[in-house]
Amino acid sequence: MKILITNDDGIDSPWLKKLVELSAAFGEVTVVAPDSQCSASSHRITLLQDIEVTPVDFPEAQAAFRINGTPADCVRVGVRYLMKEQPDWVFSGINDGFNTGFDIPYSGTVAAAMESLLSHIPSIAFSTCRGGFEDTIDRYFHEITETILRKPPCPDRIWNVNFPGCHLKEAQGLLWDRIPAPVPVFSDSFEETHREGDTFYLKTVGTFIDKKDVPFGSDIEAVLGGYVSIGTVRSIVL
Repeated sequence: MKILITNDDGIDSPWLKKLVELSAAFGEVTVVAPDSQCSASSHRITLLQDIEVTPVDFPEAQAAFRINGTPADCVRVGVRYLMKEQPDWVFSGINDGFNTGFDIPYSGTVAAAMESLLSHIPSIAFSTCRGGFEDTIDRYFHEITETILRKPPCPDRIWNVNFPGCHLKEAQGLLWDRIPAPVPVFSDSFEETHREGDTFYLKTVGTFIDKKDVPFGSDIEAVLGGYVSIGTVRSIVL
């Protein structure tokens, strides 16, 4: 099996290396990833300017490239130019931060997985809490991925997997068929930092959601309860 792997945290992300390491057990891996941080880039693509592509060495990957584009660019360039044969699957992540609830439409990780559907390639987006816990991911990754790969491909939706913010000894297991919560993990607002004449500068601040406000059966409920959340997200165009 041929797997194209990308992310939105950039090619130097340790979680990208972890995803490649774990995915190599399932097939031949090609990496095409942004050369810098692209979080919250959503489904933006590069137009009207060149995309710079540079081969790089990457452990356990058959080939790897860094590009000065977005996560969606990475999938487009990988599928349409760099890979001699179309990949069987696209894996995106592992994102450093949950992609649940209202975060989903902003996510470059999710957008890269969505881009693969436009080429009729099934995909999985993997995410974890900021900072992450490697032992929990190591324990459940193969079980989850193997189960998904055995299922019939979803032509109009991606798989969305979120690992909880806890070590394995505290993890509660897997929860399948989680739906995206219709709420944000963080409630954002803006705070003024300083002014220079008539110009003022803002930063985003936020508060973490209270567990009592999380919808039952949702992805956020799962990860806050120590479970791996597994569900699907439908494409808006397919």
